[in-house]
Order: sequence, then C-alpha cells, then structure tokens
Amino acid sequence: MEYPADQMEFEKMFKTEQDCIDYLESLRWPNGFECPQCGSIRFWKKNKGRFECSDCHKETTVTNNTMFHKTTKPLLIWFHAIWWMVAQKNGVSAKGLQKVLGLGSYRTAWTWLHKFRRLMVLSGRNKLKGIVEVDEVLVGGKKPGKRGRGAEGKSLIAVAVEVKGRKTGRVRLEKIQDASGKSLTEFIKKNIEPTSTVITDGWPSYSGLEKLGYIHK
Repeated sequence: MEYPADQMEFEKMFKTEQDCIDYLESLRWPNGFECPQCGSIRFWKKNKGRFECSDCHKETTVTNNTMFHKTTKPLLIWFHAIWWMVAQKNGVSAKGLQKVLGLGSYRTAWTWLHKFRRLMVLSGRNKLKGIVEVDEVLVGGKKPGKRGRGAEGKSLIAVAVEVKGRKTGRVRLEKIQDASGKSLTEFIKKNIEPTSTVITDGWPSYSGLEKLGYIHK
C-alpha cells in the first residue's frame, strides 16, 4: 500500500505510546513542567506518567483535564483516530472509525466520534498563528446524491492546523454551513491571527484572504 506523504510523516512521528506522551508534554509544558496548582517548576516524575510537585505535592498527569483523561485506551489509538478523522475527504462515520482502528465495540467508536465533534465547537482559546493550513472535511456516513463540498446529509467541518516545520502544532475544527467565502473567511478570522500565512488548496472561496491581512498560499 502506498501512503500519502503526510500519512507517512504522521506514522514516523507517532510510532509508540511514548511518542504521544512526549508530544502532549511539549504542547502542555513547552518550557518544562509547571504545577497546575501552585505554578512550581520543581517536580518528581513518578510511575504511570504521574508528576508530583516538589512544593505543594499535588499529583498530575499530562492528560489531566484533557479529552484523554482517565482513558483506558492507548494514546496511540486516540492519535490515530484524530488523524483519521481530520484526513478524511469523503465523510466520517462511527462505523468507519471502528473499522480503521480495529475497535471491538461500535459504541466505543460512536462515543469517540461525538467527543471529537463536541470539541470542535469549543471557544475562548488563543488564535492560531504563523503558518496555518486550512481545509474542509465532510462528517457523516455514506449517503446517495451529490458528493464533495456540496454533499447533502453530511456536516462540513473546517480544519485549521499550525505547521511547525515538519511537525503539527495546534488544531482548530468547527462545523460550517457551507464552503462559501463567507463561511470560510469567518472561520479563519475567528481562529487565525491576521498576518499569518494561510495555506489552502486554492478553492475560490479562499480568494479574499489577502484583503483581510493574511498571506495566502
């Protein structure tokens, strides 16, 4: 099987469970561990991925207060699930997620899919900046009728991903009404800092980004 270059890069970045843990640590504590209770940077690293603050003795993990908190599934499976969902072009379904990840339970796949969808609409976070790649993905099972960006009976999700060299940074996802210029530019203005470089696939609806203060490639 021949994999796309971005799929190969993903597989290279996340080969093991420790790769996933290291990645989360770099996002959560880019300057090193910081206690969520007292702010101390002194700690002991314990077993099972736990950190204990040397000053207030609060224990925490890199997954605490995240969607991965207390999960019984390996992070590697979670990462593959998220990647699969973002990378799909022809719709995402719980059945498809179950098949790709080899999950024994359809309900588990359904729960995960809806958890991802809820996270897509979280607000109040800092905007993405730097180099950001923007695209859209259809979410929903196979249905007859029109395919592509205008397909009926499916949800269109806008996706923005920070590009950090050969690595992926923060991600923003949001359900949009359609792939029109209005919908896509509103998503970009809401989630990406002006002066950032926005990379798209050349869809005409992105043509007005430079007038809004973005560098468009």
